[in-house]
Amino acid sequence: AEANLYITFSLDEVNLDFQVLGPAPSNPEGEVEVLIAASRKEKIEDRVAAAEAAGLKVVVMDVETYATEAAHELVARQLPNKGDGQTVMVVDIGALMMHINVLHDNQSVYIREQSFGGAQLTQEIQRRFGLSLDEAEISKRRGGLPDSYESEVLKPFVDSLTMEVARALQFFTSSTQYNSVDHIVLAGGCAAIPNVDLLVQERTKTNTIVANPFHQMTFASNVKANQLASDAPALLIACGLALRSFA
Repeated sequence: AEANLYITFSLDEVNLDFQVLGPAPSNPEGEVEVLIAASRKEKIEDRVAAAEAAGLKVVVMDVETYATEAAHELVARQLPNKGDGQTVMVVDIGALMMHINVLHDNQSVYIREQSFGGAQLTQEIQRRFGLSLDEAEISKRRGGLPDSYESEVLKPFVDSLTMEVARALQFFTSSTQYNSVDHIVLAGGCAAIPNVDLLVQERTKTNTIVANPFHQMTFASNVKANQLASDAPALLIACGLALRSFA
């Protein structure tokens, strides 16, 4: 009954779940706070089909920002005092969207998305150098592009990226009770761009690190540590999914 008030689609078109968070702190009438998670059924079905095509059985479908929050306990080990009592903005830059999750004292207090992602860089490489989409993606990861790539393509993209992070930070501080952020944590494929953390830190004047959810983990003998270190920022959400319970 309550979901009808918050979901703009017919409930027949969505999958939803909820979790009681506890008593509402500002209401003594016995009311409780409830977290509702909902998604269009078609989006769920697409992801289930992809997993089943890979020979997997889907047990739980989670929300990316919640998975990021779950993985934050691993990333917090990289921060002073493990993030306790601090405000941390996690910026996960995917292919199409930038997911912002701000945690205060390791509890999520703000979630937002911005339309910006690594696909813009891939498309510019494709356009500028006459490559197919697959070739552009491979070249972006492995190198081998002309000398003009860094100055004419990568630098403008990184400038846009740092500006988007600064914009997200400004929006957060101007629209919430928090006046500042102690740390920015970059995740997603774009976080692997060399020195991107230093450039974000320079623009935002905020301590910035690249997420490594595998920090202090013990690796199996068949894991290539150097490759995993390179891929680590892009695997933040995957780690969060792996950490959640199935209850």
